[in-house]
Amino acid sequence: MVDDPGGPVGRAAWGARAYGLIALMWIRSTMTYRFSFVMTLLSNAVANFFDFVVILMMFTHVRGLGGFSFAEVAFLYGTTGTAFGLADLAIGQVGKVGRRVRDGTLDTLLVRPVPVLAQVAADRFALRRLGRVTQGLLVLVWSLVVLDGVEWTPLKVAMVPLMTLTGALIFGSLMTAGAAFQFWAQDGAEVANSFTYGGNTLLQYPPSVFAGDLVRGVVYVVPLAFVNWVPALYVLGRDAPAGLPSWAAFAPPLVAAVCVAAAGLAWRAGLRSYRSTGS
Repeated sequence: MVDDPGGPVGRAAWGARAYGLIALMWIRSTMTYRFSFVMTLLSNAVANFFDFVVILMMFTHVRGLGGFSFAEVAFLYGTTGTAFGLADLAIGQVGKVGRRVRDGTLDTLLVRPVPVLAQVAADRFALRRLGRVTQGLLVLVWSLVVLDGVEWTPLKVAMVPLMTLTGALIFGSLMTAGAAFQFWAQDGAEVANSFTYGGNTLLQYPPSVFAGDLVRGVVYVVPLAFVNWVPALYVLGRDAPAGLPSWAAFAPPLVAAVCVAAAGLAWRAGLRSYRSTGS
């Protein structure tokens, strides 16, 4: 047994340190074959860029989409793509916990003096996923250069990096909650992906092109809208979706904190419900 790290803060710091050490081990392993890593990174970035190519081709036939210009849609794409990429890089591996539950390999993680979530999230840390982050950032920076009519203020400037960070926390929370669900439904990875990968695709487009019920669902039920729709529309000088007040643009940090807390509770409940294979 190891000494208790003492309190939630101590346990969080302990878990973060363990996560960093495990991730560093896999990074060193990846960098052993640097040419292979570079090629994989580039192919990952190019593959993700085809999502944006679809939007680009769409705008060769139309001047606007739901009242939004190409630069505005690119801004939405870049913010959600960067946020999702960061979450996928940091904690995307938790989606494979269902497989560990099925084959019993989760038992080996339970006996180690390291938080299970840190082990699962950092296992086989895939540095190649930086390709998705890089591609999202490139589109985001380009959109900021070509955006017209935005009255930039210090608050709006600060809102751009803030929404990518809080968006990453919201996506990461959904990934963790989806992983917790797999303790009961071992084959439930696709259900979780519908909210994470599906949510990322949804947020690439303006809310005005979707049905009102769907928009209200991602605002008031699963708060994906706070990843980029709510703060991004404030930056673009547009009304918030689903009848939200204007001050809701500043709520993403609070929403992210609530999502992180809820995901933590879900993970602990799922882990407590786990029954060892006994082998």
